[in-house]
Amino acid sequence: MSDLPDVSGLTIGILGGTGDQGKGLARRFAIAGQKVIIGSRNADRAQAAADELGNGVRGLDNSACATGSDIVIIAVPWDGHKATCESLKDDLAGKIVVDCVNPLGFDKQGAYALPVEEGSAAQQAAAILTESRVVGAFHHVSAVLLLDPDVAEIDLDVLVLGEDREATDTVQALAERIPGVRGIFGGRLRNAHQVEAFVANLISINRRYKAHAGIRLTDV
Repeated sequence: MSDLPDVSGLTIGILGGTGDQGKGLARRFAIAGQKVIIGSRNADRAQAAADELGNGVRGLDNSACATGSDIVIIAVPWDGHKATCESLKDDLAGKIVVDCVNPLGFDKQGAYALPVEEGSAAQQAAAILTESRVVGAFHHVSAVLLLDPDVAEIDLDVLVLGEDREATDTVQALAERIPGVRGIFGGRLRNAHQVEAFVANLISINRRYKAHAGIRLTDV
């Protein structure tokens, strides 16, 4: 979308970048020419993941990743989400923080959405990171597709949610650095819970149809 800002010079930090989702996003942004830092509680583990990806990706501990990045993506497992936000509150002050965490549980019937006291993972992050601009995005993108070297483009709309228009525009522009992807404003953070929860439906769809389904919106 032509009215979105130029984000090509921004450094992207990914907390939880050693997991498949974080590593996949790191890979795509690095290929697009972004400077990318992978964060982990263990700096050596972060650097090992960065070395796998190449393309100038660096690996640092979470604190150094947060302070050294312009935009920080939280891609940690749900059970470590709150502690991660709390431990990095000062490091993330003044930054755009993108939360892509999906609070899900799993049982014999499959995936299901977990209740979150604040309403959603994104709202939990916003409640903790009061000096940051929290945006929800990248919930529905398949880690398998992100990591697959044979997939040149990803047929996907990324829903971007937040309170700050400048921040959501910036994250929409970042999403569009991935070929095939559109960044679409999806509402304020109070609407993040159903976006996060919909991943449970996507997991069911993908298991039934042996696919890596995402979302495309019509008439936009």
